[in-house]
Amino acid sequence: MSNQTDQAFLESALSFFPHLSSAEKNLLLQNTAAVSYKKGSSIHRADYKCLGLLLVKSGSLRVYIMSEDGKEITLYRIYPGELCILSASCVLSSITFDVYIDAVEDSQVLQVSSSVISLLMHDNIYVEAFANRAAAERFSDVMWAMQQILFMSFDRRLAIFLLDESASLGTDRLTLTHEQIAKLMGSAREVVTRMLKYFSQEGYVALSRGSVTLLDKKALRKLADTQP
Repeated sequence: MSNQTDQAFLESALSFFPHLSSAEKNLLLQNTAAVSYKKGSSIHRADYKCLGLLLVKSGSLRVYIMSEDGKEITLYRIYPGELCILSASCVLSSITFDVYIDAVEDSQVLQVSSSVISLLMHDNIYVEAFANRAAAERFSDVMWAMQQILFMSFDRRLAIFLLDESASLGTDRLTLTHEQIAKLMGSAREVVTRMLKYFSQEGYVALSRGSVTLLDKKALRKLADTQP
């Protein structure tokens, strides 16, 4: 890695970096690549080669699982400054399920070789602890996603989704189609369209082709905070 900015980003994102030896630091830096992904591109599939650790510099990624009949369930999103450990599931013996990763928007990612992560985990307890902690934190996100799907009403799920997207993107106008929202939420487009139409009639949002604008966040928050 020759880019000093990328190196600084890598060092800040990996808490174990100060605990690496000089040789380990050089090995890590030499096996980290800056990669660009276009919006909608597939980054990882069940039959793909194990990618390794992904660190998002810009854009965002979606991690999801897929049923045999092609139904997708989003497990979590990865935003700038965050990392994906499940893309290195081949070096985590506790991860036995396949995940899929797509770029939600044009994204810049630092990709650390899976073989290097595996070697460092074997030789350095700080790297192993970091990887296990990151996996545990993501498992918490997975459980939250499952809880939403299984036990939460769809109107509440959609309100939470819209508010979270608005907060993460820093705008009340979300450039997302109903199909994209459905895919991100693991639902059917028809269900999303029906609920958005209801939200629009209630004055919570304004709908236009390819976008949703939040008009009444107070009402959406009230709905999102409603206990089932």
